[in-house]
Amino acid sequence: MDYDPAAIDRLAQISTATITTILLKKGLRNLWMRGPQSMLAEQSRVVGPAFTLRFIPAREDLATPESWTSPRSTRAAIEDVPAGCVVVVDAMGIQDAGIFGDILCARMKVRGVAALVTDGMVRDTVGIESTGLPVWCQGVAAPPSIAALTFVGWQEPIACGGVAIYPDDLIVADEDGAVVVPQALVEEVSRLGPEQEQLEEWIKNEVENGQPLPGLYPLNEENRARYEKSRK
Repeated sequence: MDYDPAAIDRLAQISTATITTILLKKGLRNLWMRGPQSMLAEQSRVVGPAFTLRFIPAREDLATPESWTSPRSTRAAIEDVPAGCVVVVDAMGIQDAGIFGDILCARMKVRGVAALVTDGMVRDTVGIESTGLPVWCQGVAAPPSIAALTFVGWQEPIACGGVAIYPDDLIVADEDGAVVVPQALVEEVSRLGPEQEQLEEWIKNEVENGQPLPGLYPLNEENRARYEKSRK
């Protein structure tokens, strides 16, 4: 799906904390993925459409080294990812195996993938960091994926970190984790986000200047008027 570049640029300036607040006000409570955290202490915010991959529990007759050469494999899926996408992988939160290592991550980086987000584990962490691919994951596990998982497909609805992800949903990931913005709400969230962050920055400055929280956070009518006056 082709999103408005201006909307993407705005979302790149909005924190996942702000996005989840906006979505909560619209009644959407379950869009922040449990588990995925940035591998790096300081990671730039990433925004891009979801390209989904799905694993199921391993079955010994299917989860074999030979499966890596199958037309339905992680290798084939990676070759299908368009540049700019965020690869979102349903690994069911399993911690017994790393779904990707440095070689697959290097290939994704070369293909222009924006980031990898998974509720599972990765492996070869030093090598992954050297590729420069931004990664959000639950942690690290040395065994390969087939030790605990079977890859079954890509570009279909998945569950990642307890959240329903559809192909081309917009993913935003930063220091607070990864959140999905439903396609129909991308434009509105990108418009409301800067307004919300501007308001919260004003409130934070007021707190630092000694203002008490009651009537300030959230704003009462008096403080709302003060805020609106400060914007003029």
